[in-house]
Amino acid sequence: MAYLKPPWFTKAVFNRIAMALGVGGSQTLTVTRRVSRQPQRIPVIPVDVDNNRYLVSTRGETEWVRNVRADANVTLGNARYVAREIPAQDREPILTAYRKKAGRVVKGYFAELPQDADHPVFLLTPVSGP
Repeated sequence: MAYLKPPWFTKAVFNRIAMALGVGGSQTLTVTRRVSRQPQRIPVIPVDVDNNRYLVSTRGETEWVRNVRADANVTLGNARYVAREIPAQDREPILTAYRKKAGRVVKGYFAELPQDADHPVFLLTPVSGP
């Protein structure tokens, strides 16, 4: 599977700043790690298409993607969701909207991973109640 490993600076510094300040419209995604069951927090830029909210992995088969596949219950900001992966053949309109929203920040990722199948996409369904 395709994967673009983030450089040390991104993991150690930039992601923390992005989560604290909401850089580029980012929000904090919290998922449960597969092995340790501890929370993993990562900045993501959600995109809304046709009144649905989606998550896009610009770097491909990341840890957070594998964690969501193992446990679909996620938190985005303060809201809880259940995530469902979108098949590769249905991702194009979502990825188009995402690239438009995120802009040049993600252009390089899509140049290195050009296929829709390279970018896992998840539909977020809100969880109601406590």
